[in-house]
Formats: sequence, C-alpha cells, structure tokens
Amino acid sequence: MIAIIKYNGGNVSSVQNALNRLKIDSVITDDPEQILKADKVIFPGVGEASSTMKVLKEKGLDVLIPSLKQPVLGICLGMQLMCKGNEEGNTEGMGIFDINVKRFPPQGLVPHMGWNTVSGKDFSLFAEIENESDVYFVHSYYCELSDFTTSVCNYILPFSASLQKDNFYAMQFHPEKSGSIGSQILTNFINLS
Repeated sequence: MIAIIKYNGGNVSSVQNALNRLKIDSVITDDPEQILKADKVIFPGVGEASSTMKVLKEKGLDVLIPSLKQPVLGICLGMQLMCKGNEEGNTEGMGIFDINVKRFPPQGLVPHMGWNTVSGKDFSLFAEIENESDVYFVHSYYCELSDFTTSVCNYILPFSASLQKDNFYAMQFHPEKSGSIGSQILTNFINLS
C-alpha cells in the first residue's frame, strides 16, 4: 500500500488520481501507524512553507517523516520541506537534505510555471526516460544545487529538479501533471525494492 501524506497542502488528490490511473492502491492519511506500515510514502504539496510546517509539527509528522525507512517521495513543497531551511516565511525544514530553499531572483517570470527540461544523472527514478525530458513545474522557490542533486533544471538559474539521499527521493516538478514521463517516474518509484 502507498501512503499519501495528508496535511493542509494541496495536490494530494491529484497524486492519488495519478496512482489510480496506474492501478496502484493508495490511501490519503495523516495516521502515523498507517504511514509507518506503508510500503512506500508520497509527501506531495502545493502551498506555503511556514503554515504547512506548522501543521506538520502539530501532527508530529515533522519528526515521523525523517524517521521513515521505506522509500519516501517528496513532491514540490514536499521536497522543499525535506530541506534544511526555506526563505518562504523563514521556515525551518526537516533537514533530510542539508540544503536551503531560496526565492527566485526577480529578473524573470515568477512563479516558474509550465513545462521545462530536466537533465539528470544516473538516477533510478529516471529509468527508461530520455535525458533532457520536459516535466511540469509550478514554484517560486528553488532548492540549491548540491551533492544530493539528481537532475537539474535551468530557469533564471540552475537549480535542483530532483534530489536523493538514502531512501528519500524528491522532485520539484509534478510527476502527476507530467504526462507519460511523470507516469513512468511514479512507476519507477513504486517499483523500487
């Protein structure tokens, strides 16, 4: 079973719909026991960092998520909250990835919204996907480049389009809105051993 973490962030049901299209069973939950028992966990998000982190702390999810041992996938705001700190609301994140989230400089259209190209390293979630494929982004803040970066997008400046550390995977773009490429990424995540 796949657990999709429920909190005040949007986009939870669109992730479940994408899994339904792939005939993958999932449950939307904030119950720690259900999350701990899940085979895989998806932490999606659309929203504002500081208010979302407040809700996660109230539910104890800020402590639970970094302790998980099964594969965990953070999407968009989920990815950003897995990082150390976020300029949005001066928010302290969960620190899974020891990097910062910064606001795009004002010399371009912000938010970064629409299809853009990612170029990646050898990364299990990109199996059977051509390098320099286009995926769908919606965000005003970006994760710095680091040793955890597994793919890069260039919009105003180069930033981490995806990250990985141990059992934690994360992507700034929305696989559930990225057509057949996004479906393949979700399938690759579900098939992780």
